[in-house]
Amino acid sequence: MKTIHVAAAVIREGDRIFATQRGYGDWKDYWEFPGGKVEVGETSREALRREIREELDTEIEVGEKVLSVAYDYPAFHLDMDCFFAEVVKGSLVLKEHEDAKWLGRDELDSVRWLPADREVIEALKAGLL
Repeated sequence: MKTIHVAAAVIREGDRIFATQRGYGDWKDYWEFPGGKVEVGETSREALRREIREELDTEIEVGEKVLSVAYDYPAFHLDMDCFFAEVVKGSLVLKEHEDAKWLGRDELDSVRWLPADREVIEALKAGLL
């Protein structure tokens, strides 16, 4: 099975987190933390800064690592490194996503998360992060 290594940003503003809705592919309309593939020669942090710049026209400061998730989707294995992040420049312009929302702790279950991202949500809800 093919393995894909990605980095994802848990972008925080106060007590809310930023979620994006996929606009394409097998998981269209599911919600996720923004980010993308780690390219050869990049660290997860470097990939995350690049992906957020490309997808959301925004510069972020990548903070502490939240957790790493390993998840087997039907077509591939996903290794996802998740980091807390904060916007330092830009306004989170959607270039690839269908929609986006700022969600408070009591709103985390109001969207349909991708399975791998759901693990991060459960940790956030449990107060582990």
